[in-house]
Amino acid sequence: MKYFFLFLLLPALCTAQTKNYWQQKVDYKMEVTMDVTNYQYKGTQKLVYKNNSEDTLKKVYYHLFNNAFQPGSEMDNRIQNIIDPDGRMVDKIKNADGKEIKESRIAKLKPDEIGYLKISNFKQDKTAAYTIEKGTILEVTLNKPLLPGKSTTLTLDFDGQVPLQIRRSGRNNSEGIELSMAQWYPKMAEFDTEGWHADPYIAREFHSVWGNFDVKITLDKNYILGGTGYLKNNNEIGFGYEDAGKKIKKDENAKMLTWHFVAPNVLDFTWAADKNYIHDKVVRKDGVTLHFLYKNNPKIYEVWKQAQAKTSLIMDYYNQIVGKYPYKQYSVIQGGDGGMEYSMCTLVLGEGKIDGFVGLIAHEMGHSWFQHVLASNESKHGWMDEGFTSYIEDFVVNEIGTKKVDNPFAGAYRSYISLANSGKEQPLSTHADRFDENRSYSIAAYSKGEVFLAQLEYLIGKENLSKTLKKYYTDFKFKHPTPNDIKRTAERISGAHLDWYLTDWTETLNTIDYSIKNVESATDGVQKTGVSLERIGRTPMPMDVLVEYVDGSKETFYIPLRMMHFQKDNPTPTIKRTVLPDWTWANPNYFFEIPTGKASIKKITLDPSGLMADVKRENNVYDAK
Repeated sequence: MKYFFLFLLLPALCTAQTKNYWQQKVDYKMEVTMDVTNYQYKGTQKLVYKNNSEDTLKKVYYHLFNNAFQPGSEMDNRIQNIIDPDGRMVDKIKNADGKEIKESRIAKLKPDEIGYLKISNFKQDKTAAYTIEKGTILEVTLNKPLLPGKSTTLTLDFDGQVPLQIRRSGRNNSEGIELSMAQWYPKMAEFDTEGWHADPYIAREFHSVWGNFDVKITLDKNYILGGTGYLKNNNEIGFGYEDAGKKIKKDENAKMLTWHFVAPNVLDFTWAADKNYIHDKVVRKDGVTLHFLYKNNPKIYEVWKQAQAKTSLIMDYYNQIVGKYPYKQYSVIQGGDGGMEYSMCTLVLGEGKIDGFVGLIAHEMGHSWFQHVLASNESKHGWMDEGFTSYIEDFVVNEIGTKKVDNPFAGAYRSYISLANSGKEQPLSTHADRFDENRSYSIAAYSKGEVFLAQLEYLIGKENLSKTLKKYYTDFKFKHPTPNDIKRTAERISGAHLDWYLTDWTETLNTIDYSIKNVESATDGVQKTGVSLERIGRTPMPMDVLVEYVDGSKETFYIPLRMMHFQKDNPTPTIKRTVLPDWTWANPNYFFEIPTGKASIKKITLDPSGLMADVKRENNVYDAK
């Protein structure tokens, strides 16, 4: 889909979100030259910025991410003051007393190892504008306010230095990749209905403006490069990057080569380069080309070859479960410090074993749907991206695995429940930068976010959840959805009322805790068994109850939650189900009768599926003695 066509369609498409929906538009043209002898680069940028808001903008803001990799930066300060700093960003040493301490790697960077991005010659429509650098943010006072509906052209020159690899981007990482160029250029900050999102970079998440990128990268001819976008001058480049076996037109005497990429309607532009990359590609039946760039290292060769078919298979599943991948290429590139998603590509460490490596690719590629097409605000709602991506990763890895499990999300439930019972949990509405501990953030964003979707299946049923994911993607791709949008989509699909669920799960520390309080024989002479249930936690839930009898038979009872105004389909249609009267939140107790004697009952279980995140499962089961 052409970029201009997408934006012409937005007013008609966005009614599912809000009638006055809008988003800004950016078009970048950049030319950069990299000196691989000192890892410094110079570039020019021309940015056409369209103000689709109702505000008159007197200032704009750019991210200068590379400035984070300097002693004394906010990222450095965060590493030194958080209780559990990221292990990839610290060195473990022993002090004078022999005690092991963690030192920030950024704090020890030398002048020729730091990262920086310096801006000069900034102009708005060819007239100089005032700029001030504030750490990783460039504040620009426009010489002419930008009116609603109008565009302006912003030009600048930039000088950068690639930092010694610390986090995500940088040079000479632990696996020997020379250049991992993420967050390397001056990037316009997002301005939306909530205002500017000019957050400092402290190694957390992003919120970006969609735009078109036209990028020319010039560097030593011995390097092979891959990343975001489509290579336009493959005949000049050679290396078999796009047209292996075809005659090339490059200047054999040139010391430098220019790689020309274009990327329509993406959130950023990332690239990586190394002299010893192997480049493989898989051309899929749907026209998408998968690129794989990895070191010419015999130890990893077989794993990377095996992973290629798996990567294509995972893309098939994601297309089916969520929706069609909208671009024509995706690149898996050895680089970075673990795994990090970017537009049309991911940078991953590449020396792992096949199972873990495929799981890593599955996760990072999943972001192409939930972050690089849907693009919720990761900084404020990281759980919508990390959690939903973890959900489809675990679902699909289980589907393609040789040993399938009934609940592929069980690990996420365990992590969340552990955090909820630790006293260190913070609400999901906490900004990503404001979590007290890295562990608390990671479990909240990845695990509790994943449980949000898995538990939604418990609430509205498997088929309704499947339809919800597809509808959510269709309605909100390229539109920065908010938490309310996934909730309203689920409500429209199922008919259930779910505001209580979104509120309790994301804005509070309320927990789910139910118990089987008592099981007793009836006293009116009729053969019955009375079951008393109790809601201990604040968060209400509908209840699935499984009763197993001594003769081996089973039946279930379903207690709807009144505030949901909904009754889900029987999740186990082969087992008889009885729907009981609904349970109100105001009453913490519930009583029902089973039409058989207590002696006939072997076991009673609340939530036999394990999809309800009860933080104390030990009181969810009654075993007859």
